[in-house]
Amino acid sequence: MSAVQQLPEGRYGSSRSADARADRKLKIAAIVLGALFAAMMCWFGWYYVVGNKFSGEVIAFKPYADNVKVHLEIRKDAGTSGYCTVRSQSEDGAEVGRADFRFDQHEKRIDKIVTLRTTGRGTTAELVGCHAG
Repeated sequence: MSAVQQLPEGRYGSSRSADARADRKLKIAAIVLGALFAAMMCWFGWYYVVGNKFSGEVIAFKPYADNVKVHLEIRKDAGTSGYCTVRSQSEDGAEVGRADFRFDQHEKRIDKIVTLRTTGRGTTAELVGCHAG
């Protein structure tokens, strides 16, 4: 049988209970900071998804020798204005046209056919992005 030895109090540094209290405080601080960080990331994600008030979609397009007719559908908040960037590429992948089209109408949904002028025959019509402002 062996006896359990107790170290003399105060002789070898702080007691184990003080270390346990410090560890507990660090764990609580880490949990609080982690929760705050998670809440901040959720808020940024929500704002990015819901805050996007201006979006568009290419419904159809028809290429010609020097332009491409593009049918756009724009969805936005009423009273919001903005612009959409459309580009076209030739058969070999080179960009032959790019333009911004402004939408200032007060409706929430706009269907519009725009003409994108090109330097050659475009074979695609791609919506690069839409931005409020």
